[in-house]
Amino acid sequence: MIKIRPLLSVLVNYRQLLVRNGFKLCTMSEESTDQQTAKLLKRSNEENEDSAERATKRVKAEGEHTEDDKKYPKKKVVLLLAYSGKGYYGMQRNPGNSQFRTIEDGLVIALVKSGCIPENHGDDMKKMSFQRCARTDKGVSAAGQVVSLKIRLIENIIEKINEHLPPQIRVLGLKRVTQGFNSKNNCDARTYSYMLPTVAFSPKDYDTENIAAFRLEPETLQKVNQLFTHYKGTHNFHNFTSQKAPSDPSARRYITEMSCGEPFVRNTWEFAVITVRGQSFMLHQIRKMIGLVIAVIKGYAKEQVIERSWGQEKVDVPKAPGLGLVLERVHFDRYNKRFGGDGLHERLEWDREEEAIKAFKEAHIYPTIIETECEEGSMVSWMSTLPIHDFEATVTETQDSKDQKQENADEGNNSD
Repeated sequence: MIKIRPLLSVLVNYRQLLVRNGFKLCTMSEESTDQQTAKLLKRSNEENEDSAERATKRVKAEGEHTEDDKKYPKKKVVLLLAYSGKGYYGMQRNPGNSQFRTIEDGLVIALVKSGCIPENHGDDMKKMSFQRCARTDKGVSAAGQVVSLKIRLIENIIEKINEHLPPQIRVLGLKRVTQGFNSKNNCDARTYSYMLPTVAFSPKDYDTENIAAFRLEPETLQKVNQLFTHYKGTHNFHNFTSQKAPSDPSARRYITEMSCGEPFVRNTWEFAVITVRGQSFMLHQIRKMIGLVIAVIKGYAKEQVIERSWGQEKVDVPKAPGLGLVLERVHFDRYNKRFGGDGLHERLEWDREEEAIKAFKEAHIYPTIIETECEEGSMVSWMSTLPIHDFEATVTETQDSKDQKQENADEGNNSD
């Protein structure tokens, strides 16, 4: 900081010397000079007072944090999260977009209020080394999301975090991990489920006014699962996301499992659950994989379109609604193999939490999907758009991609 007072003293003494020797100061009046001197002195005093106040506040804050950190030193952990995505703009926080409420917004507030992290860590999540396994999209739910971060291990930590969370977001488990653990980079695979009314697989001329009467035939279910086998293995999924060129290496994804389970009845409607496991997924990839199979089953597209979609040309692939998509669990096979048996770290498996996971799904995820589907009919509304798609032609920009660009602008999210 520039030292103002010594400089003022020199100027005043020099001015007095000039006056004593008979020099006339015509650049400014005596009153003007005195006013300027007073202003500079006042500014100097205010700056010094502000600096002292800021320093006091900083020392006080640092002292408080040091005391908390001594009592509860920060440790690297993972949290097992479950949430219903309805009403949220996905998992990942969007700084500066407070109107777009995300799951992480709620989690960070709870971490601060419970005392697990300092308040300033909530503004900059890098300070707590925060990372999530999957950036679930708008409206997508999770039963087994995992995040890694550094927090203070306070007493009854899970209960205290949950006290500050809404009922549709819950921390179900916590485990200590290695200092360098990153939940995204250490994740080997992700398993998603997709719950849908089986009327999605009805013939194109079926009367959708009578959804409750529809029942999926075993032969149709067998055909659905036969189509899903096309996706297994490594393929170029550039047609199953937005804004990725065929030459982009990141469009190649590895799928290990995809199948549809036996139907069941809820609220008089018949539903089924599709399960898909892969190394990782791109924006809307799962929804488009399901959407294309539905289009084939209903007779809007030929089976060959799936194989054609791996090629260089742009294929018009419909995107199924997001309502039924759920992140079921994430897998850490390599980490478990390396550290799970070292006697210091736990395996990242959640057998003890299975009952809590199941209870949360039954209380918050399944009812939301079923009730919303029955009330709003998102699948039936989407099915009415299938005739618009041209599955034979090579397209430059479909209505679906135009809609997606608008969604990206609105949501600020970019991954399932």
